[in-house]
Formats: sequence, structure tokens, C-alpha cells
Amino acid sequence: MTARKPARRAARTAAPAATASTPAATVPTPQPPRQLKLVEDALDDMKAVDVRVLDVRGMTDIADWMVVASGNSDRHVRSIADRVVERSKAAGTRPFGVEGSDEGEWVLVDLPDVMVHVMLPRVREFYALEDLWERPVAKAAPAAAPAKPRRASQRPRAAAPRRDDGAAPPGRGRRAPGVARRGPARAG
Repeated sequence: MTARKPARRAARTAAPAATASTPAATVPTPQPPRQLKLVEDALDDMKAVDVRVLDVRGMTDIADWMVVASGNSDRHVRSIADRVVERSKAAGTRPFGVEGSDEGEWVLVDLPDVMVHVMLPRVREFYALEDLWERPVAKAAPAAAPAKPRRASQRPRAAAPRRDDGAAPPGRGRRAPGVARRGPARAG
């Protein structure tokens, strides 16, 4: 539990548990905070591209919602982030921090329950935050295909056994007959 959100965390854990008369499936999930709606409106107002809202509750303590959006240029990315900050301040919520507004390739706006990432498309493609933070979808296991036999060249090689004296096994590391030895000849 972080020091940033103790009241909200305590309120969530104090929610009534499902009883025998009310099954767990009917317990309503908490609604997204109004900050999320505010962020979505600011992104829509500034024409952000490919906006994705990720629910990261239970995956991290830094935020409950993560919003990833793209801008068409570094100036567009900075102005989108500035509008998010402006709207949140007007609503009475100061961001904990804003990072990356100098460069404009990736600007992070840290709000109390929402983390906003505004990026250039190439940066977004490189870091792939959606793939990192998206909840995995349960997929049906495909039917197991019969294993194809491997060719001899694809089989894993076993480690060569070592002799007690530490020398290589016979046939390994030896020269072919009649090949001259380099260096001074040994007396035999």
C-alpha cells in the first residue's frame, strides 16, 4: 500500500463482502474515477490518436488506470499532455508529476488514480506498453499437434564424456595422420 492513496485503498478494502444471499458475480465493480473521464475528454478535445484505457487494478499500486495515447508530432504530444494537466487542475486535482515534456516524444502525466502516457507512434510501437500492461485473455488450448521427428542435424548434441585425467575423449582434438605438428617437435 502506498502513502499516496491510503484513504481510497482503505475504502476499497472495507467494501461489503458477498454473502450467501448475494453471489460474488453480482457484486458491482468500482466505477472508473471522474479523473479518467476528465482525461478521456481532454484527449478527445486535443484529437489524440489511438487512445487505449487499461485497467491495471490489482497489477500495480502506482495507479488503477493507465491511458496510452499517441500524438502526430512532438508539439502535438506536448499540447495533449498540457491539456490533461490543465483540465485536472481546473477540476481541483494537481498531478503528482509530469515527465518528458521537454523532449515531447513521450510525456507522462501522473494523476492520483490515472497514469497518462502520450507518445509519438514510433515510441509507442517500440515500448509496447499495451502489451506489457494488458490483462491476458484466457484462450482455449489448441489441440496438440503430433511432434515431427527431428533431422539428425537438428538433434541436440550430448556433451562429450571426459576421461579421468581431464583429456579429451579419443577421436576429438587429434590430428589426421601425416599432418605436421606446429611448433618444436617433442622427443618421443
